[in-house]
Amino acid sequence: MAEYANRDVLVSTDWVAQHLGDPNVKLVEVDVDTEAYDQGHIKGAVGWNWTTQLNDIIQRDILSQVDFEKLMSESGIKPEDTLILYGDNNNWFAAFALWQAKINGHKDVRLMDGGRKKWMEVEKREITQEKPQVAATSYKAPQRDEATMRALQPAVSTFLQQKAGNLVDVRSPAEFTGEIMAPPGLQETAQRAGHIPGAANIPWSKAVNDDGTFKSADELAALYEGAGVTRDKPTIAYCRIGERSSHTWFVLKYLLGYPDVLNYDGSWTEWGSMVGQPIEK
Repeated sequence: MAEYANRDVLVSTDWVAQHLGDPNVKLVEVDVDTEAYDQGHIKGAVGWNWTTQLNDIIQRDILSQVDFEKLMSESGIKPEDTLILYGDNNNWFAAFALWQAKINGHKDVRLMDGGRKKWMEVEKREITQEKPQVAATSYKAPQRDEATMRALQPAVSTFLQQKAGNLVDVRSPAEFTGEIMAPPGLQETAQRAGHIPGAANIPWSKAVNDDGTFKSADELAALYEGAGVTRDKPTIAYCRIGERSSHTWFVLKYLLGYPDVLNYDGSWTEWGSMVGQPIEK
């Protein structure tokens, strides 16, 4: 059985339990909001609100380097710390936070495999409602590198026109075909339903097991290569607003070791609303 290309980007729930209280390990729960965190979280974990703390809601953008440094400083994190991220929805939002941490050059950042689901629902480990007292730091990002990790809309348009590689739409089949605009109850939508022409529909959920952990390297390779998404071509992943596609970006880049993978966080909300951009249903 093949191993993950980068096993050190994942830690188990056992590993986290053994390192609670380690001053060089910082634990952060990342959810769409902090409601779940407030109801109970792993002892010592700081809570990040994906909607308001990991996005510039005025410009609809990811955090600037300055804002990322502010978030890390307020969370008591230093550049040399091991940063462990976990969250709800099988680590959708935690993967988005890891993507931004990598963009800003944080050297040691990992996901807790299985997220909230495995820790709380499957293993029923201890949780607390007590928020940790953290000492603020003066975090400075080691570097800023969007070019090798993020795709903006003009680059996606050129990528499509040149047939430069793989486009992976990680949304549900109903979103991909245009049957629905967005999952029920979610507000961020586009003007049109459908998908980017030529994209392969590989829902993010196919990459995880029932307990929220990632499937094996062999299973993941079969999933993506079986759909024609191979490592010999550049790959761009997208979803609706960029959080599910960051999960797939993580799988392709770190677990399978694809050399050239970008996350298009503008995703369908942007593409499906732009004048003159082609779509398929």
